[in-house]
Amino acid sequence: MKTKTVIELLTLSASLYHIAKDTHVLEKLHEYSEKGKDNINRVASEPLLDEDGNELELMDKIIYKAGEMKEELELKIEELVAAFYKKINVAHLDEIKALNEKLEKADRTVALLEARLNKLEMKT
Repeated sequence: MKTKTVIELLTLSASLYHIAKDTHVLEKLHEYSEKGKDNINRVASEPLLDEDGNELELMDKIIYKAGEMKEELELKIEELVAAFYKKINVAHLDEIKALNEKLEKADRTVALLEARLNKLEMKT
């Protein structure tokens, strides 16, 4: 084959790959939008009551659900960060405080032992 033909085939295959990739992305976006519509419809049809027993309006329902989702997201992020720290062996603040307390306790014990040793040396 000629070099020009090989280059044209490579260019064509790269273009087809990008088109297929874009199509895949568009399909995923369509899938997500459908799921989003279904979730919004479910939230809108689900009755939520306020403190007085009155049903919330659509925007209030959306705000309420967004708050719930925010809390869930924060909890999930906290769990993932803790797991990540544990995985890469980075000490968490609580672990650092516990280690500092152990170090202080060990320092006090060493100081007491040195004082006892000095006292014993003075007696002899």
